[in-house]
Amino acid sequence: MGQFRLAISDGKFRDGYGREVTLRGINVAGDAKYPSQPNQPSHIVEDFFDGDNVKFTARPFPKEDAHLHFSRLKRFGYNTIRYVFTWEAIEARGPGIYDEEWIQHTIDILRTAKDYGFYIFMDPHQDVWSRFTGGSGAPMWTLYAAGLNPQSFAATEAAIVQNTYPEPDNFPKMIWATNYFRLAAATMFTFFFAGKVFAPKCIIDGVNIQDYLQGHFIRACAHLARRIHEAGGIENDVVFAWESLNEPNKGMIAYDDISVIPKEQALKKGTCPTIWQTILTGSGRAVEVDTWDMGGLGPYKVGRALIDPHGEMAWLPVGYDESRYGYKRSEEWKLGECIWAQHGVWDPATDTLLKKDYFGKHPITGDHIDYQYFADNFFMDFFRSYRDTVRSIHKGAILLLQGPAMELPPNIKGTPDGDDPLLVYAPHWYDGITLMTKRWNRTWNVDVVGVLRGRYWHPAMAVKVGETAIRNCFRDQHAALRQEGLDFVGNHPCIMTEFGIPYDMDKKYAYKTGDYSSQSAAMDANHFAVENSGLEGYTLWLYTTNNDHERGDQWNGEDLSIFSRDDKLLPVSPVPKTPDYQSTASLGLKPDNSVDGPPAYRPETENDNSVTPSNLSRTITNPSIRSEAPSPQPELTASPGLRAAEAYVRPAPTVTAGIIKNYSFDLKRCQFNLTIDAPKVADTDAPTVVFLPDYHFPKDACLVEVSSGKWEISSDEEETALVQRLRWWHGEGQQNIRITGTVKTHNTGEGAENDGYYEQCNQGTWANCIIM
Repeated sequence: MGQFRLAISDGKFRDGYGREVTLRGINVAGDAKYPSQPNQPSHIVEDFFDGDNVKFTARPFPKEDAHLHFSRLKRFGYNTIRYVFTWEAIEARGPGIYDEEWIQHTIDILRTAKDYGFYIFMDPHQDVWSRFTGGSGAPMWTLYAAGLNPQSFAATEAAIVQNTYPEPDNFPKMIWATNYFRLAAATMFTFFFAGKVFAPKCIIDGVNIQDYLQGHFIRACAHLARRIHEAGGIENDVVFAWESLNEPNKGMIAYDDISVIPKEQALKKGTCPTIWQTILTGSGRAVEVDTWDMGGLGPYKVGRALIDPHGEMAWLPVGYDESRYGYKRSEEWKLGECIWAQHGVWDPATDTLLKKDYFGKHPITGDHIDYQYFADNFFMDFFRSYRDTVRSIHKGAILLLQGPAMELPPNIKGTPDGDDPLLVYAPHWYDGITLMTKRWNRTWNVDVVGVLRGRYWHPAMAVKVGETAIRNCFRDQHAALRQEGLDFVGNHPCIMTEFGIPYDMDKKYAYKTGDYSSQSAAMDANHFAVENSGLEGYTLWLYTTNNDHERGDQWNGEDLSIFSRDDKLLPVSPVPKTPDYQSTASLGLKPDNSVDGPPAYRPETENDNSVTPSNLSRTITNPSIRSEAPSPQPELTASPGLRAAEAYVRPAPTVTAGIIKNYSFDLKRCQFNLTIDAPKVADTDAPTVVFLPDYHFPKDACLVEVSSGKWEISSDEEETALVQRLRWWHGEGQQNIRITGTVKTHNTGEGAENDGYYEQCNQGTWANCIIM
């Protein structure tokens, strides 16, 4: 087992020198949500229900491409990766059958990541339970074990799935998330977290469905953790932490009345059945339901629609042959009948709802069950089992606690769970207005967290007008989520493990023109928020290797990847590298890890690194690495742009010899500011280090102002990829640094002139770095 590279002290991440470490990361990769054999993104229907015979072996990307992707991400300034994997990738073939080939592939990818010095935490990812309920995550056999029939979900709308949608190309944007409130996913999460309480008749292989599902999930993750442990050289050296289940959901739990839509349900789009209505349609009944759409101020009702399954049921029929999975269902659990009818929730003979509050009251204790009860009890019971199992293998692993998205965390502060010194709080946040409308509105936005927490007597009061107010609103929402972690969980680091923007805004205008100004403004506002809210780290959603302009991330119409095969790559450096890699500090200090000359040629990373005869064509044209036929919509690939890279490739402190008071990057002024509180003079071998992208801050054309001490800017390959950093040896007390780079024009479209940086370059107007 390797030495711990990260420690936690007083709510901060620390390195071996005691410096504060800021985790600046990204989710890798969106491709992990669907199989590689066969390649089955969410718009492909062929062989969709052959879910027992899929493999994820080339996910998140082929081994031979790992250096390309990791070097690219390293040069973008990321030091952290949230490693996305799914339960299905481990255990697709059936209960207890693990895919050792995929596991070995994962170990190989993680070992390659070690060369780049990444901090990696493992993310067992899911969305609305599984691919077969419209998202990603669990294997198909879990649905059969629950008595459900995935092939009947389309007719009953037990789930709306793009793979089985009548016209996959016209799949409504963001409707996939409404599956949380439909029968299949709602039932699965109820089983997973509270089957013993609400479904005591569901016994399989001698245990309740809750223990059966949780047990298989946790054992699958444990098997992966054990193989990583046994491989050697990865645990702690690379993988420092494990996150709990991505975006868990309470299912039907805590519904006071399943015949109405709860007022706190913010997401309504398309057909919106109540839980009672989705139970009825799941049993073949025709039901008329409300239909909704999303507008600038949230959901609004648009009409009514009939869901008519024509008698088809979402439940497995009587006599269904389940022998291929080898489990044994108890005789009390009857196939061919809704499990909630079997538990007395309703009477299928008369279609009468008998217990509308069945999921809002504990059937044994009589306790009222609300969301907080779910978080403090059902969720925490799962989290403890997961945590203890992981740590039985990965000793001393850091655990990231993630509750349901945008909800309050479990109230464990001051308890043994909350006093865990190796705990991190990991919320998610998205600008829902931009995400749902796919439009960046510079005029107004809404304080969604404030609305959800009841801070306004009317939602209209939560509207923020003007771009400055919007940016500050985003910042305040992130800060509020971080404060909730401090109030409910305890003094632990907070990592925002998901936030991001849709790139296909404005009906894909950027793809037709190369003008990514809306995306740049949105991405910059999001980063302003995470940088100024006191977070100890973040991981942007998303990096996808197969993104293109036609289908985005290849999953449910989402398009959030910072990389696309149909866009240009950000130049690593705007000018050729000088052969002198020595200190540029006029005071002459040379750190121990400085280099004596230019870096060695690395063919595996050359693809993005510099202009050479072998990559000249790719550098000056579209960098697509496609091998298949071009898009049938050529207008979407005619004007490749930089995909707003100027807004996410930005400076940031990586290690700080003190406590960060605040830091921010002003993209318009190309100015970075950092204020720290240093308890002592920075040691010679442990300065404050800032990632300084040479795209914004050419080494010989930036201005550095410091309150004290010495600094140098240098580029090195100490972690394989060539990265420019500023090292600062400052005094004690409050210290400030300001770095001003080169303002340039962005997002002017293919072939447009840049009168900022490039004109200066051509005219040779370089300024020397100075200390002030």
